[in-house]
Amino acid sequence: MEAEELRKIEANVNLAIEQLAPLSDVDFGLNAESVEWVDGFIERQRARPGFDPEQIDGLVGALGSFLGACLVAATGGRWHRPDDEAWGVLLPDGSTAFPFTKVRKQFRAGMEGGESISGFYRVAVGYLATGKMREAREAGAGQDTTSVQRRPGRTE
Repeated sequence: MEAEELRKIEANVNLAIEQLAPLSDVDFGLNAESVEWVDGFIERQRARPGFDPEQIDGLVGALGSFLGACLVAATGGRWHRPDDEAWGVLLPDGSTAFPFTKVRKQFRAGMEGGESISGFYRVAVGYLATGKMREAREAGAGQDTTSVQRRPGRTE
């Protein structure tokens, strides 16, 4: 079952790249520039007349798979499903990022609601995967990370 689900994720990644690369003005692939473009794509979809945030499962599947694959490529992490939860990316620092959850949140609340997959990507790659977030917390840097981690080891 797990292998089949991972194959579906990979198929979604390929579908996202195949469908979005021709629409974008960037070197579209598993990189930060493409995540930024997809962030804008989500916002453009949200702005369309008749957009229904409850009818987005297909987009969440494809874009969440793509975002997760970008995290894997940037961090050396791997797909992981902890305790029968949703699929996520296990990062090198031991935390798990949940790209499907983040994509759904951005579709529902948008950037004006504080949701951004590119911000999520930057934090996961630049701070969580490297352990810098944990170091800052342990050093008592006073940085509020509640919007980044709901509980230790989980990033949404």
